[in-house]
Amino acid sequence: MKTLRTISFLWGALFLVVSGLMAQAPKPVRTQAGLVQGTLQDGVAVYRGIPFAATPVGNLRWRAPQPAVAWTGVRSADKFAPACMQVPIVNKDLGMESVTTDEDCLYLNVWTPAKSANEKLPVMVWIYGGGFTIGGTSMSLYDGMNLAKKGVILVSVAYRLGAFGFMAHPELTAEQGGYSGNYGLLDQIAGLQWVKRNIAAFGGDPSRVTIFGESAGGISVSMLSASPLAKGLFRDAISESGGNFAPEHRTGNEGGENMDSLAAAEKIGTAFLTKLGAASIADARKKSAEEILKNSPPGLGTAWPIFDGHVLPGDQYKLYEAKRYNDTPVLIGTNSDEGALIVPLPKADVHQKSIHADYGEYADKILAAYPGGTDAEALRSSRDIFRDASFAWPTWTWARLQSKTGKGKVFVYYFSHRPPYPNTPQFKDWGAAHAGELAYVFGNFTPTMPAAAADRTVSDEISSYWVNFAKKGDPNGSGLPKWPAFTNTSAQVMNLGDPSKAIDVPNLQKLEVLEGYFAWRREAEKSH
Repeated sequence: MKTLRTISFLWGALFLVVSGLMAQAPKPVRTQAGLVQGTLQDGVAVYRGIPFAATPVGNLRWRAPQPAVAWTGVRSADKFAPACMQVPIVNKDLGMESVTTDEDCLYLNVWTPAKSANEKLPVMVWIYGGGFTIGGTSMSLYDGMNLAKKGVILVSVAYRLGAFGFMAHPELTAEQGGYSGNYGLLDQIAGLQWVKRNIAAFGGDPSRVTIFGESAGGISVSMLSASPLAKGLFRDAISESGGNFAPEHRTGNEGGENMDSLAAAEKIGTAFLTKLGAASIADARKKSAEEILKNSPPGLGTAWPIFDGHVLPGDQYKLYEAKRYNDTPVLIGTNSDEGALIVPLPKADVHQKSIHADYGEYADKILAAYPGGTDAEALRSSRDIFRDASFAWPTWTWARLQSKTGKGKVFVYYFSHRPPYPNTPQFKDWGAAHAGELAYVFGNFTPTMPAAAADRTVSDEISSYWVNFAKKGDPNGSGLPKWPAFTNTSAQVMNLGDPSKAIDVPNLQKLEVLEGYFAWRREAEKSH
């Protein structure tokens, strides 16, 4: 009898173990390249490290992404793939993590709450930020579990960074039919094409895709909204601290401008190959990824997309005026103190010299709006002009142009809730800094920035707005403060703060000064 009880107990234990393993392993899903096996977490199936393109090494380095190599059997999708090559920049106080890197990095991840393939859930595709120089999908900040639990499928897509993702060169331009340099954007487009072809098998609706991103990811969303190559790949767009509406032809260090023409970018690429010690693109493709990284310029934002006439046809301001863009509903916005994360502690004289160097003949008007008579005033103005020239003016311009020429509704936000920064002098005077909204969008806080009850409330509100927008192209929903659409006759934005409410456009007079500056830049370009 004792033996029978023992056998019964062992069978029961084995049944529980097997049942537990089955619960952690949803059925394999068939993609066009082969079957993938994910894991199950809190009712959400998670698939990590699915290849959406071939490994971009050797002769595929500095080429448009090629189709992923098919496999036989079932591929395990339980681990994140390495991030794309980058110089590690980590701030542990803000929850930034170090990442494993490799040139073999074109993978995506899927979080799906769907119980079957026929649910047709809306899909949100995340594009990370990092100045087109750093970033990755494996950061815990970007875990898609909380958004998936609200009824959407979350996909995060990797893309090449730095010189690997954005180097142009005359040889590449000749090789590729008249364009080069935007490989990172082409990776994003390839990821969206993968979603279009494969997401139905995960329970998603390929006709209800929302792209969203922050910083370089938000700028990417703006660029994809203007790229003919991305037409039809998404239904809605969310840009957090993004926008790309500055003039087309940068000639030096003009304030608020980052984009180069193809010709200018080719010169930069030619100089890079010389520094690399490569006589040709063929030679450069033989160099190790570490050699390329070692010879890359240091710092964020040292590589950038360009106006290549292929992925990016040209000045988005003009494209939107001419109604030449992918007209979808958009949810776009900025944070109240973007510059706190980026801007150093300038002295008054340094601030004034910087404005004169960057803004030329328009500098006095800029200084009137962003004064720097004292060191404290210079610090505040430096932060504000970074916020406005880099993010708030492009966002405001995007809203105005689309409201004038498009059909898709525009919803604008201003995130002013102060995150739970570490209690150190560095963060004492910070408001809602650049990237400060990310923990609230994803609902993922860190040990160094733990959420209080108020933070959780704001996070639930913001993530609900984002998910509602992905579901129906409108952020409004039951229990949420009313978010009015932005129009040129009723320029209201949603202050995501304490409490959230609709307000007039913040810092409008400063934005109008920048509007005059960028208009002056465009007029000056006509003479070139």
